Amino acid sequence: MEFKRGVLNFFGPTEKAVFLKRPNRFVVICQLNGKTTKAFLPNPGRLWELLLPGAVLYLEKSSQPERKLAYTVVAIEREGRPVMAHTHRTNDLVEHLLRNEMIPGLEGAEIIKREIQHGNSRFDFLLKRGEEEVYLEVKSCTLFGKNAAMFPDAVTARGKKHVEELAEMRDHGKSGAVVFLICWPKANFFMPDYHTDPEFSQTLLAVRDRVNFLPVGLELNPDLSFTSKVRLLEIPWEILEKEVEDRGSYILILRLPAGKKINIGKFGRKEFEAGFYLYAGSARKNLTQRLQRHKRERKKLFWHIDYLRAHAEVHLALPIRASDPLECELADALKKISHWEIQGFGCSDCSCSSHLYGMRNDPIHTPEFISLLQYFRMDRLFDPCRSLKCGG
Repeated sequence: MEFKRGVLNFFGPTEKAVFLKRPNRFVVICQLNGKTTKAFLPNPGRLWELLLPGAVLYLEKSSQPERKLAYTVVAIEREGRPVMAHTHRTNDLVEHLLRNEMIPGLEGAEIIKREIQHGNSRFDFLLKRGEEEVYLEVKSCTLFGKNAAMFPDAVTARGKKHVEELAEMRDHGKSGAVVFLICWPKANFFMPDYHTDPEFSQTLLAVRDRVNFLPVGLELNPDLSFTSKVRLLEIPWEILEKEVEDRGSYILILRLPAGKKINIGKFGRKEFEAGFYLYAGSARKNLTQRLQRHKRERKKLFWHIDYLRAHAEVHLALPIRASDPLECELADALKKISHWEIQGFGCSDCSCSSHLYGMRNDPIHTPEFISLLQYFRMDRLFDPCRSLKCGG
C-alpha cells in the first residue's frame, strides 16, 4: 500500500472478468480471458445491486500457488466505476486513513492496537485521543442508491451487538465509534437499512448520542487507486425517526415451478404459467407479522395471494418500510417491468388493474427490478418532488 501525490495505491495488478453466477457466499464463477473460472469473493454480503449478470469484476491473482482459488475479487464495477468488495482489506485502509488523520471526527487519534477484545466482543481498533480511549468498529458498505448508501444488506446480529456494547462504554468513561466505509462518490447520505434489519436500525437511533457514527465517503479510481478526498456523509436522522417503524408496503416473490390452473376463492379458477410472481401488498402495522404469515404454508385462506401461495414457494419477502402509502405505486412500477399480469388480482379495494405480476426469470438477477427496489427503499426519500422531503 502506497500513498503518493494524493493517490493511495491499495491493490496489486488486476484483471477484469465478467460475472456469471455466485454458487455460494464466498465463490463466484466468471469469464476470464475467454475461460470460465472460479474466484474467491471476500465479502459475505448479498451484493444484489452489484452482482448482476455481466457485471465487471476486478480480480487479483494470488502469489501463493498452492491456493485452491488463484483469483480474488477485489472490486465490482457499477455504472462504470469500481466498488471495493474486498472486506478483508477494509481495516488496512482505515488504518491508513487514521495514521494520516484523514477521517473527519477522528483527527489526532493514535492507534494503540488492532483487534482489541472488550467484554464479549472484539473490536477493530483501540484508539487514544488525548486522554480518551476510543473503541472503533469498521463496517464496509456496498449498498448504494443514486445519492444514498445503506448498511447492512443482510441482518447483522453481530453488528447490533457491537453498537450496543460501544454505547455501554460511555458509562465507563470510554468512547465508541463506528466507521462505515463507503466507496461510492455519488453518495451524499447514509442510513441504516431499516427495511432489511429494523433492529439494527432502531439500535442506531437509540444510541446516536452515545456512539459516534462516521459514514466515510471515498472514491475509487478506474485503476483501483483511492484519491485523497475523504468526506463525511450526512445521516438524515429526521427521516429515520419517521420511517423506522414496522409498517409499510412489501413485495412478495413466489415461484411456481410448473404452470397450472388454481382456484382463487371467489375470484375464480385462473391459469398461472410457470415463473416468478411478484405481489405488491401493504400493512399499516405489524408488517413483519404479515410477511411471516405469507411464508407459512398452513393458514386459513383469506386473501387472493393466500390461494396462490398454497401452490407456490416463497422465493423472497421484501419489506419496504414507509410512512407513506406506496402499495398502488409499487404495483404500477412492477407492472412496467413484468412479462405478464393476472388482471384483477389483489386489487378489489383500489383502481389498479392488478397487484400480481409475472416474470420468467428471477427478478433479483434483473437490473430493472433491482433499480425498482432501490428506488422505493432509498431514492424516493431524497426525491425533491415527493412530500417527505418537500413537506407538502
